Amino acid sequence: MSSTPARVFVARLVGLPIFDPQGDQVGKVRDLVAAVRSEVHQPRVLGLVAEVFGRRRIFVPMTRVTNIDSGHVYTTGLLNMRRFEQRPTETLVMGQMLDRSVRVPHSGVAGTVYDVAMEQARNRDWVLSRVAIQEPAKGLRRRGQTHVVEWRDVEGLTARDESQGATHLIAALNEMRPADAANMIHDLPLERRSAVVAALDDERLADVLEELPEEDQVDILEHLDNERAADILEEMSPDDAADLIADLPPETAEALLELMEPEEAEDVRRLMSYAEETAGGMMTPEPVILGPDATIADALAHVRNPELTPALAALVYVCRQPLEPPTGKFLGVAHIQRLLREPPSTLVAGALDDSMASLRPQATIDEVAAHLATYNLVAAPVVDDTGHLLGAVTVDDLLDHMLPEGWRDQAVRQASG
Repeated sequence: MSSTPARVFVARLVGLPIFDPQGDQVGKVRDLVAAVRSEVHQPRVLGLVAEVFGRRRIFVPMTRVTNIDSGHVYTTGLLNMRRFEQRPTETLVMGQMLDRSVRVPHSGVAGTVYDVAMEQARNRDWVLSRVAIQEPAKGLRRRGQTHVVEWRDVEGLTARDESQGATHLIAALNEMRPADAANMIHDLPLERRSAVVAALDDERLADVLEELPEEDQVDILEHLDNERAADILEEMSPDDAADLIADLPPETAEALLELMEPEEAEDVRRLMSYAEETAGGMMTPEPVILGPDATIADALAHVRNPELTPALAALVYVCRQPLEPPTGKFLGVAHIQRLLREPPSTLVAGALDDSMASLRPQATIDEVAAHLATYNLVAAPVVDDTGHLLGAVTVDDLLDHMLPEGWRDQAVRQASG
């Protein structure tokens, strides 16, 4: 390990790719597992929690780690693919130590843990050696002073802190993609999960909820007060919100719908009126919809919205007024590739494809799949019997419903045969 740095801070380690000896990536670092038994003796680092392809989390012993550099972790390649299960004697450094309230008696420093460093001892074992502490902000300072101190000088590292905050863990989660953040939240102890959920802002929590297994979604929502739960549902895409509300007890679902903004609640109620495994039940009511007098420049400006998925950005749906679903008469679609080839000042009506067959809201999941496959589409309009656009079904929506129930956490729960 000659090129491995003498000291590695854990927050900087999380998210790094893990490679085998051939240079093939086998996963990503998600946390560090340590045996924390004393505030005097430096805890031994037992290994890494790694996320391997398929979203399964496995344990990688430190004896299998051959090198750590600024952007990569290398292993012997001999990894046990059995699902990681935390033991009572083990501590997750990111999940359970960040934001712990601690103090340094000899200097009077008190604050919260925002990082922990590990290094190799003389016997080649990795140990937790330093603790990075941030003091509370004072006066006009936006952030408190920071200190990096020896493990043995810190008190409070092994105490169970029921009031443990989530500031620094939230900062780490906000750097992750929603699916990765959801994976970490899924594995947190219940009290830590509650602290994280309370600290996440509504928009970020909505993004993460969309990536969590159904039982986690319901559990989190049921532990929020109704006002905040309704706010979270408003931030979610209407189709995901409809699926989640459908899993709640009817009286809870109705109470939350009443608290939502009327327009948002109307979209959700409309989606819930269709059978779940139909085009109407799967569609999003918020595709890019423009009138025929919009220009190509207008259309391109709309599809540049970074919050649109690639599938939703692939088509612009052209309709007569009103432009909110159910719209006026549906005229056709404009493909992004065609839009890129036309002069920006041209009307979008001039790039219209009016030959694309539409789906009816009652179309079954098999009919939707056949339609997208037949016409090589990543999205398709859903139109009612009178020619009004109701929404669009994307390949993302289709996969969400075609994959086995519980697919989001199936790989996490199963152990290799």
